[in-house]
Amino acid sequence: MANPKHSPSVHVLFLVLLLLSIAASVANSNVFSKSLSPSALELKQEKFTHLHFYFRDILSGKIPTAIRVAQAPTTNTSSTVFGAVNIIDDPLTVTPDINSTIVGRAQGLYALSSQEETSLMMVMTFSFLEGKYNGSTISVLGRNPPFNKVREMPIVGGSGIFRFARGYAQAKTNTFNLTTGDACVEYNVYVLHY
Repeated sequence: MANPKHSPSVHVLFLVLLLLSIAASVANSNVFSKSLSPSALELKQEKFTHLHFYFRDILSGKIPTAIRVAQAPTTNTSSTVFGAVNIIDDPLTVTPDINSTIVGRAQGLYALSSQEETSLMMVMTFSFLEGKYNGSTISVLGRNPPFNKVREMPIVGGSGIFRFARGYAQAKTNTFNLTTGDACVEYNVYVLHY
């Protein structure tokens, strides 16, 4: 069978069609990222909010809100309890009174992370249950040396009303029981959000 000869114009036409096909498939592929304006997400003017509540960390009793889930072999002999990890589901209340209205919960964990002084690494989300903040969250990640008078931790994000949140949380111990480890901590949270 004879080998048919093709003219150069057929080769050029084939090459053009191939390039157009590749270009069309790249144009229709998923895009990893693109720049957006805040209005594209219907974000309005940024707001500054101050929240004030009490964080109740209860390690004792029948229904603790903080439970140790891990520890190092040397945790119980460490003067700073280095290596202990607690999971928390602590109520956030309007006042320091144990029967005060619960406005949210602090959920996450803290780990005793210093061999030199008592210091907690806090990884938690304030999940709000009341009023216009119901269903919204603020995420906190930072160092908390609980024996300092006032501690400051960064806000690293949020959801709902607190979408794109940033700011800081100040913690000040209201009460601390050295025997049980139970604590009531006053929080002032300053947050920028949309």
